[in-house]
Amino acid sequence: MISSILISIAFVIGIFVGIAGMLPGGIIPQALAGYVLYALIFFVGISVGANVKIWKTVKKMHFKIALVPMSVVIGTLSGAGVFSLFLSTITLSQALAIGSGFGYYSLSSVIIAQLDGEVLGTIALISNLMREIVTILAAPFFAHYFGRLAPIAAGGATSMDTTLPVITKYSGNEYTIISIFSGMVLTFLVPMLVPIFL
Repeated sequence: MISSILISIAFVIGIFVGIAGMLPGGIIPQALAGYVLYALIFFVGISVGANVKIWKTVKKMHFKIALVPMSVVIGTLSGAGVFSLFLSTITLSQALAIGSGFGYYSLSSVIIAQLDGEVLGTIALISNLMREIVTILAAPFFAHYFGRLAPIAAGGATSMDTTLPVITKYSGNEYTIISIFSGMVLTFLVPMLVPIFL
């Protein structure tokens, strides 16, 4: 929760600095943002590939474990698609791209900002950050009323890191591996799905 609050504070401060015109508009070269994005994707790949525990669990549970992230993808994209019908300023493809962030706001918002502009990137940042915050705050409610897989689905890509403690607490320790696996798969899908929809 602290990391989410710090990111929100940094975002708000950035908005005020931009409004006040305290820094020149081109202070960060456009090429640098691209290199940072490539580095971020590279390190995500390392973290997915290096987690031996995940690969052992996948072998034990076979294909059944894949149903969890698959359900999250279907549910998230269906919800984003339906939601886009009620918005005149966001197209279906833009809504699907935002949904494809699966809560991974730092990566998805940068990709979306590069492909479709800073406004949509900001919407993606806020939307995916809210997904993480709602999961942290509502995990007990989700687990109680919708089942123990619900907090994992709500957390999306964050279910392997920032929302994992609250998921483990309310879903149970036996769901930890499923949560980590689902988060890893969704994290892997973010840089692939977002550009497809845009």
